[in-house]
Amino acid sequence: MSDESTTPAPAAPAAPLSGPPAAAPARVSRWRHRPFIEIVAVAMLSVTAILTAWCGFQASKWSGERAIAFAEASAARVEATDADGEAREARIIDLIIYAEWVTATAQGDTVLADQIEARFTPHFRVAFDAWQSDGEVEPGPFATDAYVPPGSEKSAERSAYAEARFTDALEDTERGDNYSLLTVLFALVLFLTAMAQRDIHHVAAWIMLGLAGLVALAGFVVMLTFPVRL
Repeated sequence: MSDESTTPAPAAPAAPLSGPPAAAPARVSRWRHRPFIEIVAVAMLSVTAILTAWCGFQASKWSGERAIAFAEASAARVEATDADGEAREARIIDLIIYAEWVTATAQGDTVLADQIEARFTPHFRVAFDAWQSDGEVEPGPFATDAYVPPGSEKSAERSAYAEARFTDALEDTERGDNYSLLTVLFALVLFLTAMAQRDIHHVAAWIMLGLAGLVALAGFVVMLTFPVRL
């Protein structure tokens, strides 16, 4: 035999292996939505951060207004107490002088009664004259509307002011709390938006972004109903 008959034929080239390269298009299809998700997420994060900062600013402003209102209410109560003490002292003095006049009148000592009457305080003189002009129907000058001792009007005015400022303080507290609750709501928006940027399926990411958008829109609408303090 010749050498050519004994030489083995060359082996055929091996066929290319199939496997992972075939799955590459599916992976590309899965991640082709990510750029849009990232753009929407960044936009929502930016807007929500601004809204959160605004709510925090308003909460601090209303907290300051509350502190001012409470301080003014406390100061007004102190002034009302001082004025009421002045009115009480004036009433005591008028009672003492009037009691002496009643005693002198009952004893028929007109000279002493006139001397005591000359010592009436100006505000009691007004009430005394009004009492006599009405025929002394009331139990005494103190029972008439004309008797207004010094300090009584101021006491009533400062007490009313204190009550009004205390009510304002309670309203300011509620307003600050409402803005604080909105910051919590916007924090939920930030959480959902951050979760949408995780390595999850694009459908789940869009669902989270949709929920975040609804929550943000609801919070923004509610925020528009709140008063603003600059």
